[in-house]
Amino acid sequence: MKILCVHAHFDDFEFVASGTFELWRGVAQKDLRARVLVCTDGKAGHQFRTREETGKLRIQEQEKSAQAGNYELQILRLPSGEIPREACLQISTPFLAALWKAIRDFEPDYLFCPPLGGDPLAGVHNDHITVAEAVRRVAYMINVPHAFTPEYPTDETKSTLRKVPVIINVYDGYMFGANAFDLAIDVEDAFPKIAEMSWCHQSQIAEWLPWVGRHNMHPPRSMEEWTKILRDRFDRKNREVGIASARAFELFTVTAWGEIPNCEELLRDFPSISTEFSNLDTLRQKLAKWGGS
Repeated sequence: MKILCVHAHFDDFEFVASGTFELWRGVAQKDLRARVLVCTDGKAGHQFRTREETGKLRIQEQEKSAQAGNYELQILRLPSGEIPREACLQISTPFLAALWKAIRDFEPDYLFCPPLGGDPLAGVHNDHITVAEAVRRVAYMINVPHAFTPEYPTDETKSTLRKVPVIINVYDGYMFGANAFDLAIDVEDAFPKIAEMSWCHQSQIAEWLPWVGRHNMHPPRSMEEWTKILRDRFDRKNREVGIASARAFELFTVTAWGEIPNCEELLRDFPSISTEFSNLDTLRQKLAKWGGS
């Protein structure tokens, strides 16, 4: 089993899918490869560090998180070798080509990425929706071997089939009020690990997020304080989506962008699916319609 999380920023993964990945590893053990793909350089989000200092620090922090979470870290590079610029990420042929190659090279069974919002009143983060749109646009091309050979030359007379993953949308806190979900994963048992991984991002949670004012939080001075803030974030998310529980949940929506699964496959593969809070009947109907049955 191979699972891939594609995100815009350093630390996005920890807040939307790290608990599920941790539970998955506990179930699959050595039979799981987990990878996180970050699509920007991390240089924009700070108020007193220089762009270069911020970018280097964010990479170091993500590497610490990867060690704590035992997942592989990949930073997306364009065909030119450059990392895409944070805060102004745009759909472009080089960006699509780099994403296409990263997915084809890893061949994940499940790919997780941000959602595309359909509500014009919902807030968005430019980089998040650009990554979502890019994954959606490139999904069909994953098994099209000549789609980006101008960027990545190869022998065009010899092609091999590539696995197309099931593509799953994660919860996006920037689209507050417009989030929907099919699967609610109970990650309460992984909550200490989520806190540990997210605590690695000190320049984010102790410096940038309290300053920018978007997240209504004070700078945590200790792991204990951060754990309380993180718990409040999970509680707020539960209230937003109507989950009446004090336990921590991560939320996912199945798309038709890639391979169409059946519900039984998802129930078999995903750890700790909450049958109480997941929308399984609706999901079964949706997948049956997409699958032509």
